[in-house]
Amino acid sequence: MVKKGETVPFFSDLFKEMHTVEVARGLLGHYLCHQTPAGLVSGIIVETEAYLSRGDPACHAASGKTRRNETMFGPAGMAYVYFIYGNYYCFNVVTRPIGTGEAVLIRAVEPTSGLNIMKQNRGPKYEQLNLANGPGKLCIAFGIDKKYDGHDLNCKPLYLDENSQRGELEITAATRIGISVGIEKMYRFYISGSQYVSRR
Repeated sequence: MVKKGETVPFFSDLFKEMHTVEVARGLLGHYLCHQTPAGLVSGIIVETEAYLSRGDPACHAASGKTRRNETMFGPAGMAYVYFIYGNYYCFNVVTRPIGTGEAVLIRAVEPTSGLNIMKQNRGPKYEQLNLANGPGKLCIAFGIDKKYDGHDLNCKPLYLDENSQRGELEITAATRIGISVGIEKMYRFYISGSQYVSRR
């Protein structure tokens, strides 16, 4: 039986010392998992966006620490969850040491486990391709909300896990989506050819 807080040190082992852009690329092809009361929900990360503390006006930390973004300032491996548009949560992985203020937004996943749970969360009309192909959709499908802000992603119930079958990926770099500043930066990354990305 899965115990809350059980250690799954995938992020710490592989990504803790990496640059945020490298983490955004490196997380592609690995798993996001949530052990919910109804069962395990998981998916392969297919799309990410990097947000940097310097020279990136789209980053929440660009103007310094606030009550909303304080989790973003570390330590690395924490979940940064925020509310947007009055309707949706967005899930991010904090990437840098305490005091830096950088994170990777998980934009889309390819569902692999718990499809029935995702459909219950999102609604029965949604097909597999549309369950988690966007940051807001992903959080609804996975049952991620503000209570996970500051959660250590090396620990269950919400955690990152290695995909031992990942292999070499063809990755596309593109501009980020849904922002009005820093739009020229090529900080969005997705698995080329994936049908589960939010936008190509």
